[in-house]
Amino acid sequence: MSLLRSLRLVPVVCTGRSARPALLQLSQPWHTRGLAGPSVSSSASSKELLMKLRRKTGYSFVNCKKALETCDGDLKQAEAWLHKQAQKEGWSKAAKLHGRKTKEGLIGLLQEGNAAVLVEVNCETDFVSRNLTFQQLVQQVALGTMSHCQSLRDQLSTYTKGFLNSSELSELAAGPNREGSLKDHLALAIGKLGENMILKRAAWVKVPSGFYVGSYVHGALQSPSLHNLVLGKYGALVVCETCEQNKNLQDVGRRLGQHVVGMAPLSVGSLDDEPGGETETRMLSQPYLLDPSITLGQYLQPQGVSVVDFVRFECGEAEEAAEAE
Repeated sequence: MSLLRSLRLVPVVCTGRSARPALLQLSQPWHTRGLAGPSVSSSASSKELLMKLRRKTGYSFVNCKKALETCDGDLKQAEAWLHKQAQKEGWSKAAKLHGRKTKEGLIGLLQEGNAAVLVEVNCETDFVSRNLTFQQLVQQVALGTMSHCQSLRDQLSTYTKGFLNSSELSELAAGPNREGSLKDHLALAIGKLGENMILKRAAWVKVPSGFYVGSYVHGALQSPSLHNLVLGKYGALVVCETCEQNKNLQDVGRRLGQHVVGMAPLSVGSLDDEPGGETETRMLSQPYLLDPSITLGQYLQPQGVSVVDFVRFECGEAEEAAEAE
């Protein structure tokens, strides 16, 4: 079924709960290096420490046991040791996998207060994109982008919008309560999952009073462990201006996001523009996705809302464009 048809058949977002995949064992040449250290006793407390470390980090029993032995049973030091070894392994794997095509991945949407961000993280296979470790990486990228957005102390009289390319995104701090940069977390994920991955791009929008950010993610899925993050293959942010409190603003914003995802406009256009057909690229002149008998502009007029800007992400579109060139 085409994207356009599926959007028209399902006007309301239905989010699913993604299953938590089993924790994957990290590639582990480093656990065989025979690092010296006192062995941890087989007491109940030692087993409890081992279980706690594995639950917290997701690494294998062998690696967690080695970490506790190396760090004399100190849980905090063992966790740091694991991350350090995984970081080394991840950078090594990243160098080996560099250049492999990354057509799959996820779009992540995060909204907090008057700000919203869209991020794209790519991997090699759809199987890895459905793995919780990869989804947590997308979450970390979204949180890092949100922190960056909120750190820009603008005196907002109108909306602001910004974009980050792959290299700019990689250098961002990982966000609240996380050490290192986003590229460090990328290396950790590569080390765990063994696929080439790229922090592709990000966009952010901040709005003052009188504006609203509508949003939509197609094929949306959410997980309790990912908090407010919504994941999918397509995403849109739509900046709306409204002069009055509108009880239906959230619903209107979602429908506008659906339209942007499905109809892929290139510009907003004007309400004075002549109605166009299926090939029309001006948003307000396009047939409204959920009722093609009217234009989007005609749908908006009684809503008390005007569209001023939008952002649309499609997972893998940049890779496909590069190949076409």
